[in-house]
Amino acid sequence: MPGGCSRGPAAGDGRLRLARLALVLLGWVSSSSPTSSASSFSSSAPFLASAVSAQPPLPDQCPALCECSEAARTVKCVNRNLTEVPTDLPAYVRNLFLPGTQLAVLPAGAFARRPPLAELAALNLSGSRLDEVRAGAFEHLPSLRQLDLSHNPLADLSPFAFSGSNASVSAPSPLVELILNHIVPPEDEQQNRSFEGMVVAALLAGRALQGLRRLELASNHFLYLPRDVLAQLPSLRYLDLSNNSLVSLTYVSFRNLTHLESLHLEDNALKVLHNGTLAELQGLPHIRVFLDNNPWVCDCHMADMVTWLKETEVVQGKDRLTCAYPEKMRNRVLLELNSADLDCDPILPPSLQTSYVFLGIVLALIGAIFLLVLYLNRKGIKKWMHNIRDACRDHMEGYHYRYEINADPRLTNLSSNSDV
Repeated sequence: MPGGCSRGPAAGDGRLRLARLALVLLGWVSSSSPTSSASSFSSSAPFLASAVSAQPPLPDQCPALCECSEAARTVKCVNRNLTEVPTDLPAYVRNLFLPGTQLAVLPAGAFARRPPLAELAALNLSGSRLDEVRAGAFEHLPSLRQLDLSHNPLADLSPFAFSGSNASVSAPSPLVELILNHIVPPEDEQQNRSFEGMVVAALLAGRALQGLRRLELASNHFLYLPRDVLAQLPSLRYLDLSNNSLVSLTYVSFRNLTHLESLHLEDNALKVLHNGTLAELQGLPHIRVFLDNNPWVCDCHMADMVTWLKETEVVQGKDRLTCAYPEKMRNRVLLELNSADLDCDPILPPSLQTSYVFLGIVLALIGAIFLLVLYLNRKGIKKWMHNIRDACRDHMEGYHYRYEINADPRLTNLSSNSDV
């Protein structure tokens, strides 16, 4: 049928030429005979309609201020002054880049379109000045696999941002990769609530992210991880918690992350990993752990971790791990330590020593001021003490007199007669 296919466009062009010729003839006839013009137009109307309907539909338009590639199925609106998601996105888009825009707020159904963006798989919203993501913001994106919200000061991240406006009836999210690096807002915009709790609530709502495989939470100033933060993310393979302020992992469980392959804990404030955490990490079959640039405290509490490091192969670059405290152990390589090196001396870090010295000085000043006040009021205090002594003496003499009367029967009778 190739010949038939090649004749289709030519036939359409021929019909268009005939339609134009008919219009010219109709105009000429109408100038000479109005009656025949009406009849000719009515007879040629079906032909004109068929000629017009034969034109191909217009292709998908590219939104203003954006660059589109239908071959790559990509739309880029980078560093544009956009305050909302473009409403005329082409239906073919699979990769949508909106970094450097001025979105500020991402409302519910921000990507709802007709026809829907059924092919959209990768969405980059990094650096878009977003400070609020509302419930159901990513609804109507059934193929969304990768979402990047990094470098946005998210002061208000709805618990249902990823699960839909109604988590109890929403289908599980199709997300496989979620990138939330550096989304901590300024302190004055945190609305008096825990930033860690807000992020965890969005991750756990409705168990919508059970298929998530990659999660990046770097550079968010996290001080701790809530107890159940990883409980409902069983499919994780890559977890990045680097460049935070985590002090301990005592209350975090990795037990159910049986698919976890990479755990990044670099550049935190970890002092030691305790036995429970060590046992859970060792029990993960495919895990690789990165622990560089943490201020390890090499005292008696580090002994179990040093033994574990010498035996395990899960820690990458373990020969680079060094002590930060105490001072005498600074820059010592953990793998080179033995039990004799790890003791718990009562020697405090210099900062704590300085604090205790300052506290002693303050207490001494308070004591000196108190003694000075006593000295300046010594006469009044002496008089007050004499008055108390005299009052106590009179009181005791009264008790002594009553005791003597009660102890001697004769004095008791005498007292009774005198009363009569």
